[in-house]
Amino acid sequence: MAGILAWFWNERFWLPHNVTWADLKNTEEATFPQAEDLYLAFPLAFCMLMVRLIFERFVAKPCAIALNIQANGPQIAQPNAILEKVFTAITKHPDEKRLEGLSKQLDWDVRSIQRWFRQRRNQEKPSTLKRFCESMWKFSFGLYVFTYGVRFLKKTPWLWNTRHCWYNYPYQPLTPDLHYYYILELSFYWSLMFSQFTDIKRKDFGVMFLHHLVSIFLITFSYVNNMARVGTLVLCLHDSADALLEAAKMANYAKFQKICDLLFVMFAMVFITTRLGIFPLWVLNTTLFESWEIVGPYPSWWVFNLLLLVIQGLNCFWSYLIVKIACKAISKGKVSKDDRSDIESSSDEEDSEPPGSNPHAATTTNGTSGTNGYLLTGPCSMED
Repeated sequence: MAGILAWFWNERFWLPHNVTWADLKNTEEATFPQAEDLYLAFPLAFCMLMVRLIFERFVAKPCAIALNIQANGPQIAQPNAILEKVFTAITKHPDEKRLEGLSKQLDWDVRSIQRWFRQRRNQEKPSTLKRFCESMWKFSFGLYVFTYGVRFLKKTPWLWNTRHCWYNYPYQPLTPDLHYYYILELSFYWSLMFSQFTDIKRKDFGVMFLHHLVSIFLITFSYVNNMARVGTLVLCLHDSADALLEAAKMANYAKFQKICDLLFVMFAMVFITTRLGIFPLWVLNTTLFESWEIVGPYPSWWVFNLLLLVIQGLNCFWSYLIVKIACKAISKGKVSKDDRSDIESSSDEEDSEPPGSNPHAATTTNGTSGTNGYLLTGPCSMED
């Protein structure tokens, strides 16, 4: 084990040339990031989950009820052992051949079986109340942490001149505000890693899992080798659009159509501007070029920049989805069911389809045009 630890914490990987871990030990004059500080994120992540449960129950739920968002779920399908076995073990979307076989076996007409499967699928979808509470929690935390990040960064020299991220690196003292900011963000991402298996699952679950994993690695990595200054820029920049996204979803659930559309437009503008403009031209420029000039490359420098490039790849993927949604909203003014996340589509809508109709036929969302339906697909299921 000692040999493994010595290999893992090899100074030639983590630190620039001629720098050792002993050089970064805490002294009376200065405090530096220590790897063991990150253990604090685990109990804090658990506490954050508990705070979330309390918040959703005693704050978000009353707000939802005040906005006339009901907790009533979809209509329950009548119990049937044969159909239940097909649904759970074979398919949730039976084809025509299977529908005809079930019709003969049960002596039901095909339309009744189709209706049963629609109702049964809808039973697994969360209520609008649950979705509103989840979004309100993420909105509240996102707004708080972004506000804190802006207030903290506006007092730092590296916000105004990114070269300060690398001057005297890695001998840059760790301030209490920076330490709090980092541990808070890391705790939140760990809480998302734990809760994403019980939260509402959406089509981009795999992409979001990768995003949370890379974010945790990036925060941990940049803290251990004291790249925390540039790390705060990355965190604050990526927090900028999150609150707008969750606010747009909350407006959608509350059926405030105009507010929803406005917030979505604001979210799209902020997201694309920060992720495709400011992030590569400002942050990646300093991590790739300014750091090379001032500090020079070393092994963990390459890993850190590789992780940032993965994040940028995800940013491009989500930006593509947002632009695609915006173009469809402008050109068609309506949304097809194929473009929406299955878990976010309206439970009532599927049930209102004429029996025997194609479940993937084009339809409008809640009878409205604009971005309302589009808010229920990719970008709105994202958590940055």
